[in-house]
Amino acid sequence: MVFATTQSDRSGQAWTALATLVGNDGSSREGFAASLLRPGAQARDLADTVHCLCLLHGRQPGVIDLTIARPRSDAVPDWLEDAATAFAEERATLIRLVAAVGPLPSTPGQAETEAAITAQRHALDMLATSDRRGCPVGASLALVLDWPAVRTVLDAAAVRLGIDVPPSSLPSRSDCSAMIASVCDTPAFERAMLFGAQQLLAQHHALWQLLEARAGARDAG
Repeated sequence: MVFATTQSDRSGQAWTALATLVGNDGSSREGFAASLLRPGAQARDLADTVHCLCLLHGRQPGVIDLTIARPRSDAVPDWLEDAATAFAEERATLIRLVAAVGPLPSTPGQAETEAAITAQRHALDMLATSDRRGCPVGASLALVLDWPAVRTVLDAAAVRLGIDVPPSSLPSRSDCSAMIASVCDTPAFERAMLFGAQQLLAQHHALWQLLEARAGARDAG
């Protein structure tokens, strides 16, 4: 009973820490992402965002798919299978929007942008294939929890294009909390999980910063 209570306390603290991390450092706090939701947002900025998000998350296998390949003790297969299926739908939405917005807007430093996003993809792959137990799960959790804020921008692009897109079916916050309760069994796992989540959010932050810089370069051109 004492062990069960201790594990429950640990998982509750882990969920609180993760939710706080996403709330403080996630895409919902990004000023450029918020600017894309305003009525006056430039279509070329939305188009650029859709293209760059697709470069980062539109390929398969992605973060969740790679995490599934981890040993069963780390992969939480049931939750991840649901998340992978749902993110495949998000990937399809991204690809559909890329086709609809047309070519990538002409922007200075395009080669540098592609190199930067390639490096980001590599960083995400490293997180998802890490041997540090808990790190891949943390990256997948952060992606699922941060994606609703990303999705609001994609939805804004879809509205601008007059396209109907299906709602997201990614696991809910309560699903994520329950998953953590089932797997967060040691302080080491919690630390690795939070590290994986933090690093994924850092990549998202870097992408929003890059997109803002690209918008500024187009405005100055």
